Formats: sequence, C-alpha cells, structure tokens
Amino acid sequence: MLSVIYALLFWAATAVLVAGLAARIRKYARTPAPLKIPTTPAPTTQGGVVLRMLREVVLFESLFKSNKWIWLFGWTFHMAMWLVLLRHLRYFVVDIPWWLAFVQPFGTYAGFAMLAGLAGLWARRFLVERIRYISSPSDHLMLALLVMIVGSGLMMRFVAHTDIVAVKVFMLGLMRLRIETLPSDPVLLVHLGGVAALMIVFPVSKLLHAPGLFFSPSRNQVDNPREQRHLAPWAAKLEGARDG
Repeated sequence: MLSVIYALLFWAATAVLVAGLAARIRKYARTPAPLKIPTTPAPTTQGGVVLRMLREVVLFESLFKSNKWIWLFGWTFHMAMWLVLLRHLRYFVVDIPWWLAFVQPFGTYAGFAMLAGLAGLWARRFLVERIRYISSPSDHLMLALLVMIVGSGLMMRFVAHTDIVAVKVFMLGLMRLRIETLPSDPVLLVHLGGVAALMIVFPVSKLLHAPGLFFSPSRNQVDNPREQRHLAPWAAKLEGARDG
C-alpha cells in the first residue's frame, strides 16, 4: 500500500509540474513587452544578449553587482543543487555512464553546500530588517521544505542508510508505469514526500524565477531602440489594422 501511495503521488506530482510549467511558460511567452527596457549597459547584438543571459544563469552577474553576501549564498545553493540533481540521475538510468559516475562524489558533498546556502538565505529573512518586512509565510515554508529535502537526503547518505538499489528499482518502475516495492525507511519517505510536495508547488511559487528569467525584457532585449523600432506583436497588429 505504501508503494502504491507514493507511486500515485509521484505520477500526480509529475503531471502537475509539467502541466503547470507549460502553462506558466506559455503565459510568459504571450505577455506583451511593449517597451524597450533592457537594463543598461546592455548588449547591442543578439549574440551579446545570449552571452548576457549565460552570465546571469551561470554566474548570477546582476546579483553579484547588487549584493555580494546574497550572491554568495544564492550562487552556492544553486550550483550545488545542479551537482546534486546530476548525481540523482543514477536513479533513472540503468547503465551509469562514466561522466555520471565521475560526478557522484562531488554531488554527495554538494549537499552540504546546498544546506549552507539555504541557511544563509533563510537567515537573511530574519536578520535583515527590510527583507524580514517583505517576507511572507510562504517564503519561510518554501525554505523549510528545501531544508527538509536536503537534510533528509544527507541523513540517508551519512546517518540512516536506505536500500538505494530498491529505490532505483522503484524509480525505474515509475518511468515504465509500474509499481515496484519502495523501502519503508522513515527518512526516505520524508525525503520523497518533500520532493513530491516541491514538484506540486513549483508552478505556483516564487521558484518560477528559474524559467521566468529567460522572459525578462530587462535581460532578453537588444539595446537598439535607435536602429530598430520596437513593437510588441499586438501593437504591430493594431498599427497594421489602422494603416489598412
């Protein structure tokens, strides 16, 4: 029964995550950007925009210029998270390629970096007055959920070990729409329950800044208002109808 409950939970969470993200991205893509508002100094070519977006995604360039402490905790958390996610790919492939085997030890200890980054980001919501003033309960609950996921993952690795072979069989079964036996270890159940909850709330949370960054007109626009007139698609249609 436990395996059935968690299988249904993860199938539902995956459907919510995929459908919710698709709907949000579609909404972002269809939102008009009637003004030319790239944050200056901005690139004047499309290639420059791609390079700028790459620096934002990998280096958090604007955050670094704004606040070095927040950048340190935020960048540490996000980069460590990517390593941890890469490490977890082992549970979704039968044969582990060499590069995934190489990542394993780095992904293991990246969990501690994730926890340190989360602790710093959460502490600022208590210690910095202006951040504390604008922090809502959902902000704290989201950070608590992430801490619970990371903490339980580290506990399974270093304190309360679980049967990772059985966990991999369960995950591979989910991908094949089969329900395999899931170990009943309490820490594992907390970890997987937290992951499923995160998948469900992701499309309606502030975590949407991940895909939203690519649709930000202050970042994805070329600074060429003198060389080329900027018209949103809906404005171009109105102008065409008026001229016609």
